[in-house]
Amino acid sequence: MDRLQKVIANYGYCSRRKAEEFILNGKVKVNGEIIRTLGTKVGSKDIIEVEGNILEKDEKIYILLNKPRGVVTTTSDDKKRKTVIDIVNVDKRIYPVGRLDYDTTGLLILTNDGELTNLLLHPKNKVEKLYVAKIEGIIKPENIMKLKKGILLDGLKTSPAKVKLKKIDKKNKTSIIELVIHEGKNHQVKRMFEAVGHKVLKLKRERIAFLDLKGLNSGEYRYLSPKEVKTIYSEFSKEDR
Repeated sequence: MDRLQKVIANYGYCSRRKAEEFILNGKVKVNGEIIRTLGTKVGSKDIIEVEGNILEKDEKIYILLNKPRGVVTTTSDDKKRKTVIDIVNVDKRIYPVGRLDYDTTGLLILTNDGELTNLLLHPKNKVEKLYVAKIEGIIKPENIMKLKKGILLDGLKTSPAKVKLKKIDKKNKTSIIELVIHEGKNHQVKRMFEAVGHKVLKLKRERIAFLDLKGLNSGEYRYLSPKEVKTIYSEFSKEDR
């Protein structure tokens, strides 16, 4: 017997957090009965419905995409913009792990494995994400130090970051900065730079944990190897979340 939200995630329908939302909103049934209690235990013979869909286990899919600029990180878009799902040629239901802004490029994982999604997104796991930002202006050493120590956003200080100055263009008055964080606040990287007086002109995510974009051009993708998937589980599933 496992917790209902965990089972829904393991079916690949959505992340565990999203499953909890569905439960609380009365969108989940077990054996025909609406369940609103988080942590309800279910077994292999129970019939689970989410949003009217009876769950059936599917083959797990793990995709690493080099997201191009001008693509939204959603499964569908009411404005008819191109989504990351439109880029990958997969006939199974998958969804992005986290998000990248419309104008942000780089590494994005797509999967139907809710448990792996939870491992990568859970704040306690502190999964590192490396970004490279091109910013307006020549950044000062004291501002680099502020980024390293943490920036106050919405009344809360971000965790200490790893920051490296990669390049300065004095002619065009721009800087290229490498930033490593493990949080995922909304527009966090852009807001951190804005807080020290620099607008982000370009932003690319180049690494999540040990995964990088090696061999992938913009818009290209590949499947994670079984070894890579196993490594994610072994590194971040230290305890049952």
